[in-house]
Amino acid sequence: MLKADLHCHTNVSDNSFSIEEVIKQAKAADLTHLAITDHDTTAGIQEALLYGEQNQLQIIPGIEISASDPKRDRRAHILGLYIDPHHPALDNVCKPTLLSRQEATRQMVSIVADMGYNISWELVNSYAKTGTTVYKQHIMHALMDLGYCEEINGELQRKLFSRSAKDAGKALIPLAYPSAEDAIRAIRKAGGVAVLAHPGQLGNFEAIEEWVSFGLQGLEVYHPSHSTADTELALQLAEKYSLAVTGGADYHGIYGSEDFPLGSVTVNSITSLENLYMRNTIR
Repeated sequence: MLKADLHCHTNVSDNSFSIEEVIKQAKAADLTHLAITDHDTTAGIQEALLYGEQNQLQIIPGIEISASDPKRDRRAHILGLYIDPHHPALDNVCKPTLLSRQEATRQMVSIVADMGYNISWELVNSYAKTGTTVYKQHIMHALMDLGYCEEINGELQRKLFSRSAKDAGKALIPLAYPSAEDAIRAIRKAGGVAVLAHPGQLGNFEAIEEWVSFGLQGLEVYHPSHSTADTELALQLAEKYSLAVTGGADYHGIYGSEDFPLGSVTVNSITSLENLYMRNTIR
């Protein structure tokens, strides 16, 4: 029986576990298919394909592009599934984000140090040595190991990096992201299927009709952050706009929720995705 988790990260971006460790966990969870969707990079895809082949696990080359919805002043995450990981369109849209995230994280480390925490850029950077850039999670990992907190996503994380308009984190440096339109078009140029990730989490439902006109082809219906109402609305919109239905655990290792390990959110069919991929390729 097919069992696919279509949203998973590795330590090439912001998962605490390596590609090899993630593949082993996928096998232990009895997955048949796994999409590697690191943030704004495809640097780990070739290694994932190799380990997948060695472990009889079908790896779907993917990416999760950090994007924005300027019309509605919101963020958006666009998954690309079955992408050509070497296509220049992906690098063109993602490279500025990686560079700005690196600089923003460096500034955040400086702010946290100025607040009295015994932390340095060199220390934080060591937690991201296998990745393409440094994330807030790496700052929190360092702070946890230094004894300032007992968990990554707890009170201290909210104090420092909360995105809440009412109680913004004291060390948060916001990033500028490419538009969702640019992200969708880049994925389509790379031969991939463009999927809107967790629309309930970021409040993207009202943008779906517009983004379908840009080439959006799928909707992540099943996601740990989705309420029952979110899932039902996503299913309705997927049917209305003839979008492929996807789902995944959005796995980040210890940097994510312990309640949703790899393989805890899956789909049992990827036929519609495969058909879209083939159609994209023929075009």
